Amino acid sequence: MPHPPELHTLHATLSSTLVATLGTPRPLLYDHGAYPLEDLPAHVRAASSIRRQGNRLVILQDDVSALAGLDLSTGSTYPILLPTGPDRARVFDDERGNKKLKLDLEACIVLPDGRLVAFGSGSSPHREKIVTVAPEKGAMAQQLSGEDLYAALRVHSGARGARLNIEGAVTQGHWLRLLQRGNGKRGFEPWNAILGLSLEKFIGWLDGRNSLPPVRRILEVHLGDVAGVPFGFTDAAVTDDGRIAFLACAEDTEDALSDGPVMGCRFGWLAADDQAAVMTDVVDGDGQPTHLKLEGIETRPEGGSMFDVVADMDRGDEPAQIAELVVRE
Repeated sequence: MPHPPELHTLHATLSSTLVATLGTPRPLLYDHGAYPLEDLPAHVRAASSIRRQGNRLVILQDDVSALAGLDLSTGSTYPILLPTGPDRARVFDDERGNKKLKLDLEACIVLPDGRLVAFGSGSSPHREKIVTVAPEKGAMAQQLSGEDLYAALRVHSGARGARLNIEGAVTQGHWLRLLQRGNGKRGFEPWNAILGLSLEKFIGWLDGRNSLPPVRRILEVHLGDVAGVPFGFTDAAVTDDGRIAFLACAEDTEDALSDGPVMGCRFGWLAADDQAAVMTDVVDGDGQPTHLKLEGIETRPEGGSMFDVVADMDRGDEPAQIAELVVRE
């Protein structure tokens, strides 16, 4: 019998001194415009995570079978194509009636060898894919089944009456840490947690050298609510001092498969030793709380408390947005 994971519980608190200010967002538009032959619109439709890979930012899209690359030298934005779905579709939404077929890529990391690894949410069987992209520009994305990984993760969410919904991922020291988002009202508990696996053994499993490592650590984090709508993790990044910077949104939705209005968005710090978590509302330049659904956060190479963040507008005809987030403590 495998040993049960080490389990800890933490209550995040609101800070009176922490300030997180969102800069002016700008739309994410492809340089080449629309690309009908590849079933791509002229813009990044949905931004669900962001990670720095070499000299570019890679942005996941949860309802498009393409990632987006943003060249940090030129500012050029371009697609990184994934395999098409049925009828050569790359866009998946309610209008087309194919939303249930989307990959729902929601979280990503960059491995020590430079490969980007993107994870589906696991909220349905079709959303159990893993995508890898080598660091070289022009490298083809590889799509893999993550069925075994998601089955192992679902054991822990199921034990708590929650629906599996992986929305963030970070590497922290020797650990791969996956952020489970608890949201929705219908039938499932809003369980926010960070599940830890051996990073080295995960890479070995990804490359076919060893079996899937078990979940060794679970940190349950209570994030609170606004007007009865629970906050749920949407993404995270690790800073040079070992802390985890995270985003959490309160989305008034029935379940993990549906979108809804955003009642609030918060930035938080999780201490490097997991012993404390503090949060604050993300505000705009006028000091007003934002209602953008910030779904991705990445550190800046120069360190400090400046981040790149992306917002999903939840409208297929409206470009996703990118902005700077400045945090003061």
